[in-house]
Amino acid sequence: MPYSTLRQRHGSLSSPRAVDRARVLDTLVNNLEGMAYRCRHDCHWTMVFVSQGCLALTGYAPDELRGNAVISWEEVTHPDDRARVRAAVQEAVDAGQRFAVQYRITARGGQTRRVVERGVAVRDERGERVIEGFIEDVTQRQATLEALEHAELRYRHIFEHASEGIFQTTREGQYLAANPALARIYGYATPQELMADLSDIEHRLYVQAGRREVFHRLMKAQGQVLNFESEVFRRDGTRIWISENAHIVRGSQGEFLCYEGTVQDITERRRYQAQLERQANHDLLTGLPNRVLLGDRIAQGIARAQRLGYFLALVFIDLDNFKYINDSLGHAAGDELLKVIATRLTGCLRSSDTVARLGGDEFVLLVNDHYRMGSVISLLERVLQDIGRPIVLGGREFHVGASLGVAMYPGDGDDAQQLLKHADVAMYAAKDRGRNNFQFFTRELNRQADERLSLEAALRDALEQGGLEVHYQPKVDHRRRIVGVEALARWTHPELGPVAPDRFIAIAEETGLILPLTTTVLRNAFAAARRWNQGREVPLRMAVNLSAQLFLNDGIVAHVAGLLREAELPPAQVELEITESVFLGDSERTVALLSDFKALGVTLAMDDFGTGYSSLSYLRRFPLDTIKLDRMLVTGIECEEDVAMIARAAVSLGKSLRKTVVAEGVENQAQFDFLRFQGCDEFQGYLLSRPVPDAQLTRLLQESGGVVAAAAMA
Repeated sequence: MPYSTLRQRHGSLSSPRAVDRARVLDTLVNNLEGMAYRCRHDCHWTMVFVSQGCLALTGYAPDELRGNAVISWEEVTHPDDRARVRAAVQEAVDAGQRFAVQYRITARGGQTRRVVERGVAVRDERGERVIEGFIEDVTQRQATLEALEHAELRYRHIFEHASEGIFQTTREGQYLAANPALARIYGYATPQELMADLSDIEHRLYVQAGRREVFHRLMKAQGQVLNFESEVFRRDGTRIWISENAHIVRGSQGEFLCYEGTVQDITERRRYQAQLERQANHDLLTGLPNRVLLGDRIAQGIARAQRLGYFLALVFIDLDNFKYINDSLGHAAGDELLKVIATRLTGCLRSSDTVARLGGDEFVLLVNDHYRMGSVISLLERVLQDIGRPIVLGGREFHVGASLGVAMYPGDGDDAQQLLKHADVAMYAAKDRGRNNFQFFTRELNRQADERLSLEAALRDALEQGGLEVHYQPKVDHRRRIVGVEALARWTHPELGPVAPDRFIAIAEETGLILPLTTTVLRNAFAAARRWNQGREVPLRMAVNLSAQLFLNDGIVAHVAGLLREAELPPAQVELEITESVFLGDSERTVALLSDFKALGVTLAMDDFGTGYSSLSYLRRFPLDTIKLDRMLVTGIECEEDVAMIARAAVSLGKSLRKTVVAEGVENQAQFDFLRFQGCDEFQGYLLSRPVPDAQLTRLLQESGGVVAAAAMA
């Protein structure tokens, strides 16, 4: 249901929660390429609900199909296919099974399209039998193949004899045609070898990640790309630069057929251009950007920060004791020191950030895309630590410190000149404070930095001295029987009292403490699970959250396996909960890690389902066993129709994909009853129990027999 319809039916959607719900509903239902529907099991297939995809599929808007207002689905179905379709659906309904049937429809305007329909008969809220399913257009598949075969014959002579590389590819990056010149450019003996080997252009050809996505965006916006320059891999792993000119090839009905274009090798020209640019914009000694290039990078960073609403940090660095080393050992040793420091600073930053040398022993860091002060502070600590590592010069070991001054955009200036000036002022404040430290230009930011550093130190002490606790929140089935628990870290600061988990976990992720923190939780949780499951006929499943940061560690699977062996706990009794941020970035590596976890024997759950834009694709691509509905999809289902519809769709989707569906944030009986009726498998929330210490949950299991009464521990 689109946002405008929600506005009409429910009034203002000015609250953030209502706007989120409308977006989630569109994501789950209306953004699919095809038509989701619910219809009555009658002679007209009377539609009760259809998604926005029906317009692209049939030419009819949802209001024209609902209730047979303009036309019924029976009439849309091609006359020659109606009996066959009805027989197939009826057979599945009688057997209580799902159905899948391919047939033709007549769209508005008279066009005939071939579709595939998949669905199942269910009972609606009134207990009446309805059909729910999804219909997609498959007409284009055959038409595309036929058109491409014709195009290949027509242009074969051009392909074979052109001096430029010529290609045709699918959107997904599969070569449909390539000529000998393209094969030579990419290092293959024949076009056939190229097409057989280079089957994934996005990941196998382009050196820069995301380059194929840029190609797609330009094609979508302009229908063509001109002089699209990229660095690519040849077959032997060497790199060259190419320039592409390409356009979209469409069929007679305007449908997409393929990308078609030409490729030129421009490696020599790019090499010459890069040499000239480097001489003009980089420091000759260290190879870092100079003052000229830094000014351009700052302007770009400010524009990006304005657009995205992030911080931009400008860090002015002055080395301590550089003059002593330069004077006592000579300029050659001083130059070597500067090159070492330049390498270390570069290693501290991401590729999107900038290290520049202004001259002498003065460096500037330009740090982009930070939305938390904590991550900036963690970076500054790392910079000081790396600069302070010993350096051997002339056979002697030296320790060099640094004074760092920090100016933040937008608070400390809105252009390069102001930011550099204020960072310089802050740097002198750092020198006055005793050197080898950092200072912000703004007093309030310095206060936040001190508080953040204090929390980090206290968290380290808590991890070393066993100061963290693990609480457990039960998960129950539809009969309120406890079937699992979720382990949750809790920390009480000796002076500030309880610290919110999202606060100290963020610090742990930014400072590299997330692994020891997670290890503490896993050890406690595994030991508790082994104790609780002794003698149980059906073991409880212990759920533990894994931070996305841990998926950057190649040894995480082996680490978890070692903790399971240490606790003598069967992997099948463990569920690892992950959020969708795990899936961003290197999807192939993520799939490999998740597959390794599956091979270990644990189950995998997606936490906070329904809060992101891409959750549907994650469910399809990754080996997940469980989805946990975010509390946003639960709050208000008992009294708000749009929330109920979203939750119903999410549960139905999970069940259709054969996932265990868990509802978080269940706070009252009405929510529990609604979700139980929709087929939700497990429930978690304050209606059933808050997170409690180990001993309290042990008593609950013993005293209640594992059955939780309403609000038993709320």
